[in-house]
Amino acid sequence: MESIDLASAILRATLGIVLIAHGWNHAFGGGKLPGTAGWFASIGLRPGMLHALAATGTELGAGVLLLLGLLTPLAAAGAVGTMAVALVTAHLRNGFFIFRPGQGYEYVLVLILTACALGVLGGGAYSLDAVIGIEDGLSGLTGLAVTAGAGVLGAAALLAVFWRPNRPADTPAE
Repeated sequence: MESIDLASAILRATLGIVLIAHGWNHAFGGGKLPGTAGWFASIGLRPGMLHALAATGTELGAGVLLLLGLLTPLAAAGAVGTMAVALVTAHLRNGFFIFRPGQGYEYVLVLILTACALGVLGGGAYSLDAVIGIEDGLSGLTGLAVTAGAGVLGAAALLAVFWRPNRPADTPAE
């Protein structure tokens, strides 16, 4: 058992479970999808239901792929993308610490960087990537480039097209 393979498996399981729990909560917790859609719309991601479905599907799908170790850098890119959108739209303005009012960005930053580390490590020996023989081509700098690049570009595109933050009441519309 190689240390890097074990580390990759632990990180994949941890991030995969966190993403599945997060996506599951979007769909079935509290206000369910309609509540999630309303919250997304309230922070300027419109249409809210589209973003609720996209975030939920990405988190659930990426979480399952990470648990399986299948297409690990692409799955990790899903985590980077969803958490980068959360960072910009909901957490960055609140400072670093999560216990601050409105919740700071420390949590989403740790998830983003964990996903990037998984891009570098790849799925490891205990993954479907290894079983089907694509592990070697999807790790190292290539894996990081896929994870960070696809995640950040996806988040940037989504924000550019769909994010229209609400203006304060005293700011005139242009």
